Amino acid sequence: MDAGAYRERPAALPGAVLWTRTADGSEYRVLPDGCMDLLWIEGELAVAGPDSRAHVGAAEAGIRFAGLRFAPGTAPGFFGVPAREVLDSLVPLADVWSPARSRRLADRIGRGADPGVALEEAAGGLFDGPPDRLVGQVLREVRRGVGVRALAGSVGLSERQLYRRCLDAFGYGPKMLDRVLRLNLALERARTGLSLAEVAARTGYADQAHFTREVTALAGVPPRTLLA
Repeated sequence: MDAGAYRERPAALPGAVLWTRTADGSEYRVLPDGCMDLLWIEGELAVAGPDSRAHVGAAEAGIRFAGLRFAPGTAPGFFGVPAREVLDSLVPLADVWSPARSRRLADRIGRGADPGVALEEAAGGLFDGPPDRLVGQVLREVRRGVGVRALAGSVGLSERQLYRRCLDAFGYGPKMLDRVLRLNLALERARTGLSLAEVAARTGYADQAHFTREVTALAGVPPRTLLA
């Protein structure tokens, strides 16, 4: 991997993304996306929980990263930990699994010629069982803009039960999940060259000012700065 290069591609796991990066010593900004990652960092494994806000990090030049980004709501079943317990956190996998189990997985990945491919293959062999249908339905309905009351009714839960299920699956409730997913959709559209006003209108913000406030609140900088 070239210094500072970031690459990603769809992974073998349904909805997951495999990404790799070699640090060049500069700062980087990680935006909330409703996902959890399994990270390999120079032989050590860690769990990146879902983010409720952006964070800025840096690593010494040459440090290699490989990550498996799970689709929203699917990682708690793999790690065996509710998403709310690792919200806005980066924790060693040994703190989530046993140290021995974590080390076996790290050693298996370390024996591979390509850490990213080895991470994908190793995790794929451990990922079993069908996805949670309720989680998938919640995710689809939130993306469609369905309100909390209607969403709870559609999945047969009270609003309080829905909130708790969302905390376990995504790390936050349905309203926050909607804000995070909408942010990422809006930024995808903005990167195609659409004006910020058009992005705001297409993505369900009240106006461009509302879009700017939301981006600043979640990403830490206004959209023009972020997209630059």
